[in-house]
Amino acid sequence: MATGVPSQSMPRSRKAQIAIGAGLAFFLACAGGTRAAVVSSAANGFEVREEAYVAAKADAVYAVIVAPSRWWDSAHTFSGSAANLTLDAHAGGCWCETLAGGGTVQHLSVVLAIPGKMLRLRGALGPLQGLGADGAMTWRISPLQDGSDVELTYAVGGFCQRRPRQARGSRRRRSRRAG
Repeated sequence: MATGVPSQSMPRSRKAQIAIGAGLAFFLACAGGTRAAVVSSAANGFEVREEAYVAAKADAVYAVIVAPSRWWDSAHTFSGSAANLTLDAHAGGCWCETLAGGGTVQHLSVVLAIPGKMLRLRGALGPLQGLGADGAMTWRISPLQDGSDVELTYAVGGFCQRRPRQARGSRRRRSRRAG
C-alpha cells in the first residue's frame, strides 16, 4: 500500500500489523538509516524487525527507549497524546497510558531490563489487545566506538480473527433484528 494507510476492507489483524509497525518504526526512523523487515507473517501471527545505527552511546539510547512519550506517535495512542505514556523499566513494570476520567491502559509489561543493553516487554499493542494474541518486543542495543546499533523485534502470535470489520458489523445488525 503506497500511502501506508490501512484500507477499510483490509482484515483487522493486517491493520494492526501496519499500525504497530508504523509506531515501532517511528523511533528508529528518527535515528536515520533504518532497515525494516517483516521477518515472517502467517494467519496466527507475525514478526517485524527494525535495525538502525544511532550516533549516541548505548546508555543514552536506552534512556530514550524507556521514555516512549518522547518518540511514540500520538496518533497511535488511546488518549490521543504520547505525553500520557510511561514506561517503568523494571521487571514487572508497565508501559502504560493515562486516560481522561481516571482510565488507564497497560500496553506491555517489562520482563527483562538491562540498562544500556536490552529491554524485553510482553503484551499485545493497540487493536491486538482485543484478540487472543500476545507478543514479545525486544530492544537490543550494541555499543560501537562511535555510537550504537539498535535492533527492535516484535513477535506476535495467537488467535486473530481475519474477517473484515464490515462483514462482522453486518452480521451483528442481522442478529439484532432477528432477536
